[in-house]
Amino acid sequence: MLRSSALALGLFVSTSVAAPVNPKDCDPSGTAPAAQSKNGTYVGVHSSEYNQDFFLGVPYAQPPVGDLRFKGPVSLNESWADERQATQYSKSCYGYGSDQWNYEVSEDCLYLNVIRPAGYENQTLPVAFWIHGGGFYQGSGIDGRYNMSYMVKNSVEIGKPIIGVSINYRLSAWGFLSGAQELVDEGSTNAGIRDQRLALHWVQENIEAFGGDKEKVTIFGESAGAASVGIHLTAYNGRDDKLFRGAVMESGSPIMFSKLSAPLDNKKMFTELLARTECNSLECLRDLSEGELNTAINSTSVSYNTTLAQFRPFKDDDIVADYGSKQLADGRFVKVPIINGANSDEGSAFSPKGINNTEDFRTAIQNGAPVSDELTTQLLAAYPDDLSVNVVASLGDARPGLPYGSQFRRSASYFGDYSFVANRRISCETWAAANISAYCYRFNAIPAGIAPEIGATHFQEVAFVFNNIEGNGYKPAATPPFTGKGQNYLDLAKLMDSSWISFFHDLDPNSWKSVAAWNGTAEDWPLYNLKDPLEYVFDANVTSHAEPDTYRKEGMELINAHAFDTYGR
Repeated sequence: MLRSSALALGLFVSTSVAAPVNPKDCDPSGTAPAAQSKNGTYVGVHSSEYNQDFFLGVPYAQPPVGDLRFKGPVSLNESWADERQATQYSKSCYGYGSDQWNYEVSEDCLYLNVIRPAGYENQTLPVAFWIHGGGFYQGSGIDGRYNMSYMVKNSVEIGKPIIGVSINYRLSAWGFLSGAQELVDEGSTNAGIRDQRLALHWVQENIEAFGGDKEKVTIFGESAGAASVGIHLTAYNGRDDKLFRGAVMESGSPIMFSKLSAPLDNKKMFTELLARTECNSLECLRDLSEGELNTAINSTSVSYNTTLAQFRPFKDDDIVADYGSKQLADGRFVKVPIINGANSDEGSAFSPKGINNTEDFRTAIQNGAPVSDELTTQLLAAYPDDLSVNVVASLGDARPGLPYGSQFRRSASYFGDYSFVANRRISCETWAAANISAYCYRFNAIPAGIAPEIGATHFQEVAFVFNNIEGNGYKPAATPPFTGKGQNYLDLAKLMDSSWISFFHDLDPNSWKSVAAWNGTAEDWPLYNLKDPLEYVFDANVTSHAEPDTYRKEGMELINAHAFDTYGR
């Protein structure tokens, strides 16, 4: 659904303003679309401008309030004979960061949205299931930058029609509270991931009523959303519940981007949360009003020098059964085709600033993880102060000044590889070794409004993937990505969006070119293989092409060799 929104750039994602369905997009004289779900009939709204049907704010679980707070989601337990309206977006889940600005939030937030092209009533279409990012502590499925209308419109234009689904899931302490044995004992772990899982089960049970094919569901996400996709690929020790047939991970993989903690590792943070509420038990936290709990979570912690919002997924020996690196090594993952990629300059969003010399870099490495002196020395050698191999290549031989530091590009190379790129590479290698289709990529375009010292950094591919050339969800607070850019940028968005759609439709990102009027010159995207590993470079300034996936080989091999014993992922 298309809306105007506002944005302020954040670490993972940025902010936008929620809005109801715009009446000008809808056709009041036409017949409202309806869908008969397992529970009852939903009536949506038709957009004559896009020739699409919207079903918005559809509940997939009971409201997680009262005794259900912090627990895994519970399926709907009611049915109805009348018609229920699905014409307005729900509220966002509670989150902590710029992605929540100007959105209404509520604890009652477990809703999804279905966007379908009109005119396919006698067909069932492949389904693209979007999981938003935001570090597991912010974001929502109603974010304007993630509207599905552009993608669904393009899917019709290239002859690969799909249905789009976007979801909310619980965030921060609401969805990932840990540090209390009672949560483990009652099975209330990683509730936010379980929310996503229940939404996938809802799709299996209901999407045919909306015109979707439950056998052709592909899950896709970015950052924490991509990490979520990775968790579903390895959930329950890699058990295949037949919830999806393909997976797309943008800047994320089955190996977590940071340390995967144990259920009681956050005991100190849980205890501080209790103290801030004058509670002494989990039961007491469940009895608080949502306003009281929100205030406690959002209060600055003296111990952590941040809010108490930094709860995220953890290894619970259940849905998150083990470390992703171990599961990939053991073959404990769902064997479906994937797209997996990262951006050229991921590390510019994650490296500390003020890196001026080797000692600054050494300190940054050891502050980031419990890296031994020996491994640190090896990493320093593998990531030299050599601008020709460092990230943010768009700067050429320039070194960024304050506040970044003259060796910031060196540090950003390591932190980008540690967080995303090395994980992406070993995931691609794992899929290729198992003879499962893997299409791997590097995104290398710099949207409008991005500082040259940051380059093709984290999140910047999203507007291209969604073909969001109008900048929905970005303006007016930030520069829309395509402002002042030429046809080359629009062509890149068409290429990326169509490749994703083609994968959703056929599990092949190249097949759309054979049925569409494609005038571009981009090479086909090759399957990843171990003998000649190639990733695809999506670029606006040169023709998109395949390249050897061998850069920074020594450094990434060190990171991947120590994924479990040092980094705990």
